[in-house]
Amino acid sequence: MTKGTPPADTRGQTTADTDPALTADEVEALVREYDQESNFRKLVGPTAILVTVASVALSLFHVYTAGFGLLNEVMHRTIHLSFVMGLIFLVFPRKRARPTGRLWVDSAIFAGFYLYLLYDLVQALPPGTLRIVFSAVMLALIVLTLPFNRPGADPEKVALRDWVFAAFGAGFSAYLSIFFKHIFIENVGSPPEPVYMMGLIAIVMTLEATRRTMGPTLAYIGVACLVYALVGPYLPGILAHRGYSITRIVNHLFVGTEGIYGVAVGVVATYVFHFVLFGILAQMSGLGQLFIDLATIIAGRASGGSAKVSVVSSGFFGMISGSPIANTVTTGAFTIPLMKRSGFSGRFAGAVEASASCGGQVTPPIMGASAFVMTEMLGIPYNELILIAIVPACFHYVAILLMVHLEAKRLGLQGLSKDRIPQFRAILARSWHLFIPLGVMVAMLLMQYTPFLAAFWGIILTIVFSYVPLGMRALGNTTMDTSTVLTPPRLLRGFEDGAKFALAIGAACACVGFLLGMTTLTGLGFKFSAAVVQLAHDVATLAVGLDFTGLLSENGLALFFGLLFVAIACIVMGAGIPTTPTYIILASIAAPALTEFGVPLIATHFFVFYFGVLADVTPPVALAAYAAAGLARSEPMSTGTTAFRLSMGKALVPFMFIYAPSLLFVNFTWVEFITALLSGLLGVLALSAAYIGWFRRDLVLWEKIALSLAGLLLISTHWAAISAGAIVVLLILLRGDRARPGVA
Repeated sequence: MTKGTPPADTRGQTTADTDPALTADEVEALVREYDQESNFRKLVGPTAILVTVASVALSLFHVYTAGFGLLNEVMHRTIHLSFVMGLIFLVFPRKRARPTGRLWVDSAIFAGFYLYLLYDLVQALPPGTLRIVFSAVMLALIVLTLPFNRPGADPEKVALRDWVFAAFGAGFSAYLSIFFKHIFIENVGSPPEPVYMMGLIAIVMTLEATRRTMGPTLAYIGVACLVYALVGPYLPGILAHRGYSITRIVNHLFVGTEGIYGVAVGVVATYVFHFVLFGILAQMSGLGQLFIDLATIIAGRASGGSAKVSVVSSGFFGMISGSPIANTVTTGAFTIPLMKRSGFSGRFAGAVEASASCGGQVTPPIMGASAFVMTEMLGIPYNELILIAIVPACFHYVAILLMVHLEAKRLGLQGLSKDRIPQFRAILARSWHLFIPLGVMVAMLLMQYTPFLAAFWGIILTIVFSYVPLGMRALGNTTMDTSTVLTPPRLLRGFEDGAKFALAIGAACACVGFLLGMTTLTGLGFKFSAAVVQLAHDVATLAVGLDFTGLLSENGLALFFGLLFVAIACIVMGAGIPTTPTYIILASIAAPALTEFGVPLIATHFFVFYFGVLADVTPPVALAAYAAAGLARSEPMSTGTTAFRLSMGKALVPFMFIYAPSLLFVNFTWVEFITALLSGLLGVLALSAAYIGWFRRDLVLWEKIALSLAGLLLISTHWAAISAGAIVVLLILLRGDRARPGVA
């Protein structure tokens, strides 16, 4: 806590802001507004019962298969997606009760595309009653995708069209499950006509489910991939290919594991769902509050302790939550009001929480869904991925902590008072049982058990050990909180919520299957990679031609510009869609470009992964920052800009492990590792000081610019560049004080 009256923050509102914390309903409204994956209907009556039964059944199916054995991959994925697609249209509302002009335009474009696919497919089907009936059904379905609403329609209520979409969404996967033997064994290589019809329904329903849960951006990418496969012969230059018929495309996407039921859906159905469910149950059992208490003990007494508690608790919470927005809202509901009372502006408090919360997806041992996709795409065990991710994750949080520390010192803020710090012994006595499920699960991951088996035992032990407070209460111990016991009603709610929170990522990964399928069919990834490599070399050649010193090399510059182009693509792509689809798309078409420069494959995937995460705090679409702004009652765009500024230190991290793969324990040498570690820490410190504008004193403009440039030099592997950067940083940071600390 600060001593006396908090000083005014000249960069925004006054820090003496004592607005009360948001209510639970206001927090829920923020989640629904900014986290599309959590925007659930509030269902009642028979529909609510049906959704609960189906959701619990889906969770039980995954818990059982995780513990007692998976089905064959096609059957497992089709059963999973049948539940997911059926539930989406019942659980998620349409975006607007009164359709806007933009919604009409989007819907008309998609409807026109569906009509074209229908016309093309009908031409390939033999004449007869089946073709007529199929055409009529598809036309009716396409009309229902248009945003016609009756006057006064409530988007929270399930309409007739939602039931129709739910039936068709569940039906196309159920068809493959029911007729598995007929399609995949008896008629392998020559599917019967109904398969093509159901395949077209699958394409339409997947795009509609993606639009409803994720918005139109990812769905447009799916459409673009299909169009690319259709019009290949008419494209210029490197983009051209032989072109494929609608029957070939439908067969490739719908039958087998190259498209809709590809690696993305497979990872969700075998890994991600289980960890989402574990995270939900762990939070309900009190693990989230335990993390906040531990973070307060660790960081609360330090200067600017309230903000450091936010960073540390977000890191802990990120171990069981892969959603930046959920992380922001869950921990931010406690930490943001605390930061404001401690003297930070609302804008800075929201930015700290958003920037720190984005680290959950890169924090071992349980990262976001992207990490599990990475294990499948790279073919490496998950326990190895955990070790690889440790150093980059540490840099992520060190960068934020440095900026928070410098801002606190600039404002002259102190840590939390002693009475605000929980006692470790009391916390341990009250919550010791919560460590056991998480510890067992992490141990199993490190011992190379399959992730879904580790998650299975994590779930089971979370349920079992949640009853410890009841047992201790019976023995006379009244310090434990019995409200966190997973009683049957609370357990059912946890299973239901676990299924609901996995729906949106399921739809997104099914849509990403369009890109993966068309990439393997048309060679799109190789074409994109060749274009990026060529552009990087062209820009590098131009830069070398302008270099009068002769110090620049074309290959070195080509790598730098290639990294820069891929980073920009990640941030732009991530502004419209979540991290996991962003990673899958760019890992498929952009990451191979970096391997052309000799970068290790694991480093290219981590590079794409990190910059995809950064998109969540990159304006103009910085959803995590906007959610934090709602909690902080600050201006969203300025909060997003500040969050992006706080993330600039960690933006160096992906470049660091590209130039020094030893940080990922790839091609490891101690000399490279230690050099990169020390120079990286100094570089992060330089950028932190530059963007905060303070280090023991206020920094003037030329010092900020010099520190920024020197920080960039420190990511190099050349001793001359590292030495020059280190000298500049040390000369500026070690200069004598010219201003009294704490004066803005």
